[in-house]
Amino acid sequence: MDALNRSRHIGGAGPSAGDWARDAALAAVPSIELAELIPPGARVVVVAPHPDDEILTCGALLHLVAARGDAPLIVAVTDGEASHPGSSEWPPQRLRQVRTSETNTALACLGIDASRVRRLAIPDGGVTDAAALLEHQLAAIVEPGDVVITTWRFDGHPDHESTALACANVARQRGARLLQAPVWGWHWSAPGDGAMPLAQARKLPAPHASLVRKRAALGCFHSQIEGDASSGAAPILPAFAMERVLHPFELYFTDHA
Repeated sequence: MDALNRSRHIGGAGPSAGDWARDAALAAVPSIELAELIPPGARVVVVAPHPDDEILTCGALLHLVAARGDAPLIVAVTDGEASHPGSSEWPPQRLRQVRTSETNTALACLGIDASRVRRLAIPDGGVTDAAALLEHQLAAIVEPGDVVITTWRFDGHPDHESTALACANVARQRGARLLQAPVWGWHWSAPGDGAMPLAQARKLPAPHASLVRKRAALGCFHSQIEGDASSGAAPILPAFAMERVLHPFELYFTDHA
């Protein structure tokens, strides 16, 4: 059953990184070299629904691109201020400030300066309602020949899915290439269920040094990887979820998957 016709509920622990590592269909996805995926001279525009999505989707790619001398642009759709509803430790205004700082620190781990971040300040949790505004803002940013990277169209989180749809529309209009990467798709789908469009996927090999940098960058998001002492809530981004995006490759869907 494909992603469009499935319930994409994000709950429980989901398949482990080891489960995915043993999946024959994932192992069969062809690899692609960086120069083919991102031609030298092409600008990378990463559109992140929330702070940390730019690392979860393509942290290794960002490190590789920066290392070869390119300057990717990170578009922060929201500031992630709604990740801890009802928390006295993490009220929205504090989250907005802290998650912005966490992004800047994480990008520094990858060799990217904070000046390469453009913030759109769309309300966290409100991307679907702001879809027209998001498309308008992206149309003023994306240029012909850009490679736009975002979350998957069927990732399971409404902000992720609406951001991907807006990116697909703008990339088509502006003559840019679109790549989508799963974040929560690793969670709600399972090896062998056919939900992820692996026939439209390519794997970018992630060298050990880039994975080390990606892991370090994820570790900068303390608001997400630590529990909430005021409510007893578990981390938003638990360790097992991070491990699923630390394969020795990054997976990208092409052709508006």
